[in-house]
Amino acid sequence: MSTDTISPVKEKPKAKPKWLRVKLPTGKKYTELRSLVDKYDLHTICTSGSCPNMGECWSEGTATFMILGNICTRSCGFCGVKTGRPETVDWDEPEKVARSIKIMGIKHAVVTSVDRDDLKDMGSIIWAETVKAIRRMNPETTLETLIPDFQGNERNIDRIVEVMPEVVSHNMETVRRLTREVRIQAKYDRSLEVLRYLKQQGVNRTKSGIMLGLGEQENEVIQTLHDLRAADVDVVTIGQYLQPSKKHLPVKQFITPDQFKKYEAIGLDLGFRHVESSALVRSSYKAHKHID
Repeated sequence: MSTDTISPVKEKPKAKPKWLRVKLPTGKKYTELRSLVDKYDLHTICTSGSCPNMGECWSEGTATFMILGNICTRSCGFCGVKTGRPETVDWDEPEKVARSIKIMGIKHAVVTSVDRDDLKDMGSIIWAETVKAIRRMNPETTLETLIPDFQGNERNIDRIVEVMPEVVSHNMETVRRLTREVRIQAKYDRSLEVLRYLKQQGVNRTKSGIMLGLGEQENEVIQTLHDLRAADVDVVTIGQYLQPSKKHLPVKQFITPDQFKKYEAIGLDLGFRHVESSALVRSSYKAHKHID
């Protein structure tokens, strides 16, 4: 098998190192939000994705919501979201999300979505309507939109630009060499162009994220950081990939805390405004700080 190819194989899972152990979420704010989520059946990525940072983020008034259903048209090898034929678009969803944010008293909301390549607008209209609804119902809440690539279609991207979220994010996920295996229907250069285009259209703060442990080399990670800065990206998050199930790509290595610190220093030297780099970092980690 070529060293350039990674695929799910049956192998004994690597034992998680001690730095990946997390404490259960606690605290008054977390408990209050947890009860509200359960009472009103609110949907957040924080809970459905069992995010290790949920307690910390909720205590700081940040939460992440996913729109356009929970079935994706793409089948990325790292992602735990179901793949298949998505459900019909729920045009009431923007108001539902806005209401959830109001009920939870969220100060900074992150909105993301599955890929909807089945739709002519790829979901961009619902995206824009969701931001507008959140603005109407929660005028003090700041926003980050973690968007798909919309296949690089500028009209669809413009719909996001026009509603002016404080931060617009699109994740690279991995290095150039591994993109075809990790993201399958995505393209490394297309994602860079989306990020570059967002900045060219006047987006105040752009952001991207990568995950490590899929077989990438240090020089490839550093090159990705250079590529992101060349696209004028402001914020980057770097975290450890963890295998969602036996059907997904295996973890090739666990990155040490010292290596994450090294990447953070390199990123800051390159000129990123914010670099979040550690094993448990996810896209929305400390998201409320990235608007500054």
